[in-house]
Amino acid sequence: MAGKGTRLRPHTLTVPKPLIPVAGKPIIQRLVEDLAASYDGAIEEIAFIIGDFGPEVERELMHIAESLGARGKIYQQEKALGVGHAIYCAWESLNGPCMIAFADTLFKADFAFDTAEDGMIWVQKVKDPSGFGVVKLDPKGYIIEFVEKPSTFVSDLAIVGIYYFREGEKLRSALHHVITNEIKEKNEYQLTTALEHLKNDGMRFRAGTIDEWLDCGNKDAILFSNERMLEFHRHSGLVSEKASIENSVIIPPCFIGEHAVIRNAVVGPYVSVGNNSVVENTVINNSIIQNKSQIKNALLENSMVGNASKFTGSKDELNIGDYSNLSKR
Repeated sequence: MAGKGTRLRPHTLTVPKPLIPVAGKPIIQRLVEDLAASYDGAIEEIAFIIGDFGPEVERELMHIAESLGARGKIYQQEKALGVGHAIYCAWESLNGPCMIAFADTLFKADFAFDTAEDGMIWVQKVKDPSGFGVVKLDPKGYIIEFVEKPSTFVSDLAIVGIYYFREGEKLRSALHHVITNEIKEKNEYQLTTALEHLKNDGMRFRAGTIDEWLDCGNKDAILFSNERMLEFHRHSGLVSEKASIENSVIIPPCFIGEHAVIRNAVVGPYVSVGNNSVVENTVINNSIIQNKSQIKNALLENSMVGNASKFTGSKDELNIGDYSNLSKR
């Protein structure tokens, strides 16, 4: 999760993309919890590969790990030299069985798998594979070829960014080989290069499939992911008992956080309102309002409002970051 998240600005000017909330939880927390729920054994460690996000972000990530009974560990990728390089920054944690996940996407899937496999790589069919790492399979579902962002058609099975390795040491060794020998593709150290190296050394990777792959790269993608997550969890008590709902209509599914105030408003469907936020005299749908914000006298849809922001106004489609103050008359 070391990227700068430039496509999601202004929100990522103050908060790294994986900590943006979707249906009331940070993206990274949802991802880690979903993966943990699919694994029967004990999780010893959760390592986060980040940029220079500051101590407050690091504390939040450590708390996420500890909430799942694991120790947390932080690694920093100081230069953007590719996904393979980012993972190699965490070489100390590449021991024994491990999973690797890209932290800018969410999934609907059963990640249960046979831990005796050498490795698992989850994939999904896509319309345009040219922007992805893709795989080719043999008749038994094992991967026979990896290709990074093919310029001509090779396969439409895109790697979604979830991997399992029975022996993390082997991945560490392959990444070391790629980096020390300056093996680059598109001027970066690619994970798919290391995977191809491991396959040629005899490792067998089985392909797993997912039900739904949700991108979180920009505002519209985040809002769609929020919609789908609210739909998935519509029966999970998304409206906090500590929220105050006064003379208002909540059209499910919606997330309403602790100590949020909804007054003289129509909220939903597909709205997330963060903790301690106020929505008053407003009609709002398909939107995310983060923590400690105030929305008054507005008609909003397809909007994202950051933390500790204020909007008073009319009909609009908003995309404002943290600590903003906007009024329309």
